[in-house]
Amino acid sequence: MEFKDYYKTLGVPRDATAEDIKKAFRRLARKYHPDVSKETDAEQKMKEINEANAVLSDPEKRAAYDQLGQGQGFQAGSDFQPPPGWDAGFEFSGQGFNGAQAADFSDFFAELFGRQMGAGTRHAHHRMRGEDHHAKIMLDLEDTYQGSSRSLTLRMPKLDSQGRTLLTEHTLNVRIPKGVHAGQVIRLAGQGGPGMAGEAAGDLFLEVQFNPHARYRIEKKDIHAALPIAPWEAALGATVKIPVPDGWVEVRIPENSQSGRKLRLKGRGIPATPPGDLYLILEVVLPPATTQKAREFYQTMAQELAFNPRQHLGV
Repeated sequence: MEFKDYYKTLGVPRDATAEDIKKAFRRLARKYHPDVSKETDAEQKMKEINEANAVLSDPEKRAAYDQLGQGQGFQAGSDFQPPPGWDAGFEFSGQGFNGAQAADFSDFFAELFGRQMGAGTRHAHHRMRGEDHHAKIMLDLEDTYQGSSRSLTLRMPKLDSQGRTLLTEHTLNVRIPKGVHAGQVIRLAGQGGPGMAGEAAGDLFLEVQFNPHARYRIEKKDIHAALPIAPWEAALGATVKIPVPDGWVEVRIPENSQSGRKLRLKGRGIPATPPGDLYLILEVVLPPATTQKAREFYQTMAQELAFNPRQHLGV
């Protein structure tokens, strides 16, 4: 996927005002609109211009896009993958693009903005009710095992009097329920946009994602982790005591286990309803042959076991 420099596409500086962006879009649209343009690549150019304008003319999308590229040195056309949680902490009003509109734009746009979170819209019978907002929050794995209360700071993009995008911050105290999993939404009633004419405020929807963990890989409600074992534990079988996210557990290693074997601890994953599982991937770790005694031991194994790990290769 290629990085898109939307400012370069519209030919405006990164500190351009909303009016600057509007003028640049109109100028380019007059030049490249397929109905009037004589340029051979007018249709493709117009798609690129529409995409850039869709992001830069929207204060919320522009603020998130600016945050994504800040200090990263991304160049137009360079290979790009968004960092995990790149849009966490931004509060959006929910006026996103639907699937059909996102499909008209590039993979870059679809990856960043193609999925609309939360409810986000006003229903006809609630015309004066405040608009629902949404945001993505990043939690630690331990939060879901224990449940917790977190102080979260969200940033809301707004336009100043000169038409430039500013980020305003506000802090919320949020109770994280035990068993919450990635993709789950926490609803905060009345924490969205203000209502009009005395009507109720909208709601704030927080989509949960997890920070990368040093030991565990999270996949939906399941947790995956490597379990190092000694060669004699793998060969003879053993019972080992290991830490898990919610404490300690004893695990039985079947005899004649090999690296890569997967052990399932049912119900020891994320404590949702129903709970996920914890998968342990065995890794046989060899003691280093750094002493004379260790070297002699390995030489004895080589002579007495006559083991060929490449026999299946015909060697």
